[in-house]
This record gives sequence, structure tokens and C-alpha cells, in this order.
Amino acid sequence: MTDNTLSRRAVLGGLIAAATGASASAAARTPKAARVRPPNIVFFLGEGLRHDEFSFRGNPLLKTPNMDRLAREGALFRNAFVTNALCLPSRASFLTGAYSHTTGATTNEDSQVPARFALVSDVLREQGYEVGFVGKSHVGGALLDHKWDYYFGFKGQADYLKPEVVEGSNGQYSEPKIYHEYVDDLLTRKAVEWVQGRGEKPFCLFLWFYAPHAPFYRPRRMLQRFNGDRVAVPANFDDDLKGYPGKARAVAEADNKIGTSQVFYDDPRSLEELMKDHYVGVESNDEDVGKVVEALGPRLNETVILLSSDHGFFLGEHTFYDKRLMYEPSIRVPMMIRYPRLIAAGTVRDEMVLNIDAPVTLLDVVGIKAPATMQGRSFLPLARGHALPDWRTDWLYEYYEYPGFQNVRPHRGVRTERYKYIHFFLEPQEFELYDLQTDPDEDHNLYGKPGYEDLTGRLRNRLEELRRETNDQYVYHPSRVLRLKAVPEATPESARRP
Repeated sequence: MTDNTLSRRAVLGGLIAAATGASASAAARTPKAARVRPPNIVFFLGEGLRHDEFSFRGNPLLKTPNMDRLAREGALFRNAFVTNALCLPSRASFLTGAYSHTTGATTNEDSQVPARFALVSDVLREQGYEVGFVGKSHVGGALLDHKWDYYFGFKGQADYLKPEVVEGSNGQYSEPKIYHEYVDDLLTRKAVEWVQGRGEKPFCLFLWFYAPHAPFYRPRRMLQRFNGDRVAVPANFDDDLKGYPGKARAVAEADNKIGTSQVFYDDPRSLEELMKDHYVGVESNDEDVGKVVEALGPRLNETVILLSSDHGFFLGEHTFYDKRLMYEPSIRVPMMIRYPRLIAAGTVRDEMVLNIDAPVTLLDVVGIKAPATMQGRSFLPLARGHALPDWRTDWLYEYYEYPGFQNVRPHRGVRTERYKYIHFFLEPQEFELYDLQTDPDEDHNLYGKPGYEDLTGRLRNRLEELRRETNDQYVYHPSRVLRLKAVPEATPESARRP
């Protein structure tokens, strides 16, 4: 069942079933005047955690009771997205509340966030919070140029089995140290220790996981997980054998195909291997979420818990793996927030929320005004059950890392509640158009088809309007060592018409 056709009743039914009989009634709200202190915050960020990789979503293999609990006891946003489905740019947006084109953190290479952009962690610390960061940031400098009351992280990617990690606080950091421990077990152990040591001051913990990231190593206890289980093969898994009829050549020629693409060690050899290893990483995440929730103890209901992911992940749709492309498995992410003082259990919302909204929402929950540099909008009123008639009905997507890993050509697009328009803007320019209501798996490109001229024109114009509204003046430049020659970007005026 696709997400677009998954009913609210099915979601709620899955949450209740996953709870094995737990109550879905809303916790009593505490009057504002009775609050003694601001709430604590725990922000879990997954690494390529898909929006549907939960047992409450009906996945017959996955067991995710702890993450299911967060969705069941809080608000679940069924239409949550990232504005750039790549690790570093998305993580920068989760911290700054700004688009990639705004901060300049557009690729895994263009990694720096200028100092003029306040991070949500900086704002919270200035307002009296103890703030700890544990895990993968990927942002240039690994956030070591910011002050933390506790820091335990690494630059770039981690070694799964022998992670090299920097530890410290208040700008004083140790030399990198090698640990002989599965990386996410280590990160969670340190996070739990820090939570258990907190006193009366409100605190905010960022626990940003590393698994499941290529090369998808497993913790020892899970080496045989899913042995003998059959995985579901996407209906369009053989699209590569058909030559991707109707799709842009930019899609067909990307180096992101299971079994036939090799990018260093990031080369899954089969769908079964990829899917099962990815699922193990998800279940590892779930264990770790449970450990932190348990460590909160009596402070649990005094803590805002947000769970999301830096991007989605292809698990065989169109033969793809990885992310990057503006297709649903890549851009969709989970978004759930639990805080029983304000948010009723079992809340399910269908509005489109974005990663840039997350930091604004966290600040809103604790009563702090977001800096002017943040471009997102708080979804707290939605989580509390309010109707917002002026909430967004479309949004801008962007991707720029090319040439490079997977060689996905740069593109921009607009996603509405029903349609998706994608513009691969390098010459030769290409376009895709999908009706997500009738074609949720994005199999049939409608661009150039008779009868869609007006729709195409409206979406093309809306894409340029969104660029202006978000002050998008970014000029693409080639990435990585493959900068052999400049690749021309077409101007909107020279874009090929439908």
C-alpha cells in the first residue's frame, strides 16, 4: 500500500496494533502557569530512515516498538519531506531552518554553514539550556566551532567497528580516540550517560545516528537477523531492464542501480542484501531510542521528543538505491513529535511539513522566537490539532552534487499536494511530471503528453516563484574532483517550453 493511499484509519490502526493494547488516550495537559521549568528536548535524527520503515506502518519484517511508541503517543506527520535529499545539506537545514541555497551548504563537499546562521542549538544554549550533541553531523568542522555542554562526534563518516571520535565540552575537546565498539551502540551509551547526569537545568540532546549508512555493517547481536525471511520486491524493480521508458535520461544514466552500479564500497549486490542490512540499521535505531527514553525516567513527560531523518532511501524502487533524486522514497522522511503537555496522543496530520520546519518548531514548543534567518514554519499548531488554512500547499526541492557519487544530475522541482514537476537544469535540459494521486509510484512521466500543457506551465512558473520567495540566487558549480570543465546552467528564460 502506498503512502498516498494509506488511510488515516490504517495509520491509527497500525499504531494501536503495534502498541499491543496500549492506550491511545491523550495525556492530561499541564496548565502553562503550573510549569516550573521549560521542557527538556531530545532530537533523534535517523540516517536514511524511510518514512515507512516502522512496524506500525504494516511492515511485516520490522520490529520497531520504541519508535512506534513515539508516533502513538504524540503527533505523526504523514507527509514530511526534506528540501535536499543529501546528508550534509539536509542536516544543515535541520540545524539552521534554512534552505541549502540560502546557507550555501548545498552538497557534501560545500559543507560550511556561515556564522551568520544561528543553529537551533546555539539559540537554546543562549536561553539557558544545557545542550549536548552526540553522533554524525557531517557539517563542515563537525560542529566543533560551536559551543556544547557536551560533545561526542566525528568528522564526516564513521568507521562502524572502530569509530574515531572527539569528546569534550565548552570548546575544549580531546584528541580523536578510537573505540572498539559498534558505532551506534557507543553513541547511545554516551548519550544515556549524559542524560542520566543532568540536573535541574533544562537540557537538549541531539542524538544523530550513523546506521543505516553504507557499507551497512551490523552489530554483532544482529548478524543473523532476517535470515530466511523473504523481502518484498517493488513492482518497478526491473525498470532498468526496460530502459526507463518515458523518463529523463538523467534518471536512466545515474549510477544508482542495485547490482550494476559500483561507487567505492557503496555497491549493494542484491536487493535482499540491501533491504535486510538497512532494516537491521533501523532496528538498531529503535533499540537506541528505547534506551534513551528509558534513561529519561520520570522526566519523560517533561521532555519534547522529535524523531526524523536526514533523507529517505531507495530500496529497489526503479532498481535504485541511495537517495538524491526527487522521488518519493528519497525525499520522504518520518516526522513525529511527542510532548503530552501540549500534544494529544494519536494525532495524525496530512499537511506537508519540511526539515526546515523542525528547528522552528522546537523553539516554538519552548517559547523561544526563531531567528530571522530561519525560513521554516512551526508545525506545533498542527501537532496540537489546530487548522491552519494558510499552511503551504507546495514547496521547492533542490539537489546540486554533480559530478560525484551516483552521478545524479542536479535538479530542482516543485511538489504540490498532488503533482510533482522536476527540472534537470543542465544541458540538455530534461523534465518530468507526475500525478501522485493516480501514479504514486512515479512510473509514468506526463511531461510533454497532450492535455498537460497548462498544468506544466503553471508548475514551471510556480517553481520560479518559489525560488524568488525563498531568495534562491544560488548558481550551480560542478562538484568534487570531476571539475574538468564548466557545465552550463540554463536560465529560466532559456528553459525549453512544453
